[in-house]
Amino acid sequence: MKRYLKIMFIFLCVALLVGCQKTANEINTESNPENNQSIHTNKKTLVVYFSATGTTKKLAQEAANILNADIYEIIASDPYTKEDLAYYTDCRANQEQDDKSARPQISNKVDNMQDYDQIVLGYPIWHGHAPRIVHTFLESYDFSNKTILPFCTSGGSDMGTSDSYLHQFTASSTSWHEGKRLLQDSSQQDLKDFLAILSD
Repeated sequence: MKRYLKIMFIFLCVALLVGCQKTANEINTESNPENNQSIHTNKKTLVVYFSATGTTKKLAQEAANILNADIYEIIASDPYTKEDLAYYTDCRANQEQDDKSARPQISNKVDNMQDYDQIVLGYPIWHGHAPRIVHTFLESYDFSNKTILPFCTSGGSDMGTSDSYLHQFTASSTSWHEGKRLLQDSSQQDLKDFLAILSD
């Protein structure tokens, strides 16, 4: 009899623990603002990014997930090395940023750019501006009547005028939203708030 009661007691304790765990998980799911983060839009969207260190890439991938968008990485024909990014040492990045006519070549392309209605454009800040390779990208396609939402990443610099400076490389009919600097550890909710302007 005692053995039976002991088994029943253990069974009851296990059942209670499972029930409490399930309740805790349900509360966490319902109250967690980072669940169900997709943004609905009927406009075909492409997330474009250039990333030399991986920071911009991570945010671009998260943005594409939120928007259920296609994604395209701007890949330099001549990849940037650590030495190329050694700022204030007359490195390659410095030389390109100092030369407004510099247009680093891109090794890949978007074959169906005409299919997209809106573009999310991510890039790091190099000496106050987008890397010149972003200029190469913008001058390679017709963005007439498309909408572009830019964002930047930076260890310290803000967006500044880096977004508005890019307007000159697209058609006058291109609609540009105001850009924003996104932090490396931006939450899903931060990204969703930033991208909400593209929702229907």
